[in-house]
Amino acid sequence: MITGTCHCNAVKVTLPEQPAWVSDCNCSICRRYGVLWSYFIAKTVKTEASPDVLGRYAWGRKELNFVHCRNCGCLMWWERATPDPEKKMGVNMRMFDPAVLAAAQVEKLNGAEDW
Repeated sequence: MITGTCHCNAVKVTLPEQPAWVSDCNCSICRRYGVLWSYFIAKTVKTEASPDVLGRYAWGRKELNFVHCRNCGCLMWWERATPDPEKKMGVNMRMFDPAVLAAAQVEKLNGAEDW
């Protein structure tokens, strides 16, 4: 298990394993956020935060919520607007120790053209 936090430590994410790869998406929102995503089945990810510290943003078809810390602004993960613990969620791996990223292969995702 590996754990990452937002800058102010108000939000914590624990993953079942270190990812072998991360996704660098160039879609309109991901490139602005500057995130590197890893994907896990939602029920395998443990998130810890007071409900009042989590902010959510949805755009377009509003199928995904981008979840951030209201204190420091760090984007933590995306989740499905209609929760499904059996489906994937995306976790922002920039919230983890740099050694975690150093061990992962970065794969480019052309979301700008594919979505």
